[in-house]
Amino acid sequence: MSVAKIIELSAESPKSFEDAIQGGIAKASKTVHNIKSAWVKEQHVVVDNGKVALYRVDLKVTFVLD
Repeated sequence: MSVAKIIELSAESPKSFEDAIQGGIAKASKTVHNIKSAWVKEQHVVVDNGKVALYRVDLKVTFVLD
C-alpha cells in the first residue's frame, strides 16, 4: 500500500510559466523525495512599467511517503 501527500508551493521566473514550473519542481526535488506529479493551481504575472516582469505559478505537488 502507498500513501501520498500533497503540498503547495509557489515558484517564479522572469522567463516563462514553463520555466517557473521547472524551477519549482527542481527546487522541491532537493528536499522532497518520490515526487510523482504536480499540477498548476494558478498562474500570475507581476507587471512593472507595463511589461511582464515575473511569471509566478502556484503548484500542488504529490509525492509518495517512504
